[in-house]
Amino acid sequence: MKKELLIEMRKSLISVLPIYALVMLLLIFRIIEFTGYEILSFSLATIIVIIGIGLFNYGSEHAMTPIGKNVGKGLTKQGKVIVLLLVVFMFGLLITIAEPDLTVLASQTKSIFNNVLLIASVGLSVGFFLVVAILKIIKKINLIRILSLLYMLAFSIVALLAFQGKESLVALAFDSGGVTTGPMTVPFLMALGAGVANILAQKSEKDASFGFVAFSSIGPVLIVLILALFSRKEMVYELNDYAISDNFFLSYLKCFVEKLKDVGISIGLLFLCFIVVDRILLHSSKKQIVLLVKGLIIAYLGLVLFLSAVDNTYMSIGYKIGNLLSNTNTFVLILIAFVIGALTVLAEPAIKILVLQVEEMTNGLIKKRSMLITLAIGVGIAISLAMIRIAFKISILYIIIPGYILCFILAFFVPKIYTAIAFDAGGVASGPLTSSFILPIAIGVCNNLNGSESILNYGFGVVALVALSPLLSIEILGALSVFKEKRRIKKAVKQVLLEDDKKIIRFGGNYEI
Repeated sequence: MKKELLIEMRKSLISVLPIYALVMLLLIFRIIEFTGYEILSFSLATIIVIIGIGLFNYGSEHAMTPIGKNVGKGLTKQGKVIVLLLVVFMFGLLITIAEPDLTVLASQTKSIFNNVLLIASVGLSVGFFLVVAILKIIKKINLIRILSLLYMLAFSIVALLAFQGKESLVALAFDSGGVTTGPMTVPFLMALGAGVANILAQKSEKDASFGFVAFSSIGPVLIVLILALFSRKEMVYELNDYAISDNFFLSYLKCFVEKLKDVGISIGLLFLCFIVVDRILLHSSKKQIVLLVKGLIIAYLGLVLFLSAVDNTYMSIGYKIGNLLSNTNTFVLILIAFVIGALTVLAEPAIKILVLQVEEMTNGLIKKRSMLITLAIGVGIAISLAMIRIAFKISILYIIIPGYILCFILAFFVPKIYTAIAFDAGGVASGPLTSSFILPIAIGVCNNLNGSESILNYGFGVVALVALSPLLSIEILGALSVFKEKRRIKKAVKQVLLEDDKKIIRFGGNYEI
């Protein structure tokens, strides 16, 4: 255990340190300026983030993933489809309601939507679409066919919103799809999909286990668009207080206690559901339960440490970085945004879980390294686009509509496994660091350049762009793999044709050619 934990800490250090180093470089070159206290607060928060991510990844691997796989495999083996669908619906509903990222989004949009209504609606939508994901595997329905219909429905509602003059809520709706699939949800959903597919799908159907995160992303988008369609509230965004507390330790302790409660509810609901299902249907051994409890406790502690540091310090630091970067040259702003985006996605807790499962499910066909590089470049471009959108006041519709159209066009030319992974990766990449560090940067830039009244239109949408970028980048990776394979085959055929055709070939008798 100690050795594995140290390995996770080392990986976490490698992931987070580049973000810290980049901020320090910006300070050294006087592109941004912090007080000594702000530098100290950011440094302490970074240390806590590193420890938190390390603990969470270790605990998730030994608890969240096994729980998801056990539930998926165990219920599927029972052969009771109705029971499987009901249990999956309940897991999806409860784990989403308790998702920390969703709570953050609800608090930031309380002036537009009722908190309880938003959280409950999103939870129900995730539960429903997880049922759809299970039925997709059972009925062997093509993932892209379903998703294309759902996104067509989403953009039809977008057209109605534009007609009503509520276009400003579109960015917020697509952001909701990204924040819902947070650190609690992703490991469980990916493992659940793998568990169900392991029993129901054939070995040749490698893409069957993917899609659970994708459905959990489009569900909230649709429900928030529908809520926006019928909302009668004035579309005014109230800027949060991003001031850094004068006492780091006191404010961190307060935030830590709040997260203990929020994450504790999430972990508790997940474990309670599992125990009920396990006692009735699965009957795991006492030793397995003890190991799961240990993993959950470690994941719980890690997530609390991580989220407390991010919410207490990273949000405020991100907002100030955005404010200061908006005073620089636009080209410098876009370039720095690319680097921040590329480094941030590498530090997202759920990214490691995604790339490991992808490598495992594809039997090494898609390597961790190529996935990480692809995601980093894609998210870097997405953050740059977000800054261009803010600087030049470009509607998000001019980016997401062509972006998704291109995604579905590429789906016809790349292997199904790449498309399935791409749609899941969109939800995974837009994790807590994106919503609590990158989003405040975008809001800071937008507030300084265009004023607080423009934040709803242009400040939001950065999470949506981050969720879109892996779709395109991974499908492009798939297209390149197809091109390379065709080129390899063509080269091999050419070599065969160029072989010396003067060789003597004997066919049974003494005939020669």
